[in-house]
Amino acid sequence: MVAGDFKNGLTIEWDGGVYQVIDFQHVKPGKGAAFVRTKLKNIKSGGVVEKSFRPTEKFDAAHIERKDMQYLYSDGMYNFMDNETFEQISLTEEQVGDSLKFVKENDNVKMLSHNGEVFAIEPPLFVELEVTETEPGVKGDTATGATKPATVETGANVLVPLFVNQGEMIQIDTRTGEYMKRV
Repeated sequence: MVAGDFKNGLTIEWDGGVYQVIDFQHVKPGKGAAFVRTKLKNIKSGGVVEKSFRPTEKFDAAHIERKDMQYLYSDGMYNFMDNETFEQISLTEEQVGDSLKFVKENDNVKMLSHNGEVFAIEPPLFVELEVTETEPGVKGDTATGATKPATVETGANVLVPLFVNQGEMIQIDTRTGEYMKRV
């Protein structure tokens, strides 16, 4: 593959790492040769670099494997099971990061790996969790957009509208950690 074929979301191997193309722009100046200006994200460290390439520079495409896995439990290590082969895998807290803060045991997640090395876990986009702790809403206290902190059953904290009470189920967007609605 050459730099002239870059598209957003494409993953390449470059400079000893695996990068995803976040943004690219073909530039043809009045004088001189054309080039491709890119913004690349290192998928393992999360760092972003900006780099320009000649359109004919060659790159190897990086194959990213996405597998559906079931989160089983945590016992110091985080344990997952492959939904197809029933093989189990354990990951450390550093590998998992905070990607499981809205995930309950037995929920399905997507595990991303490159050459067998897991680098990210994607929780479902939306999860339904029970509010385990929050202050009761005060009747008449309905200022527009007012929120209060709440703790959900996974231990994560979210901001919820004043009308949400302890014991209720709410939907959360895992990408932003925001309350979506009551369920």
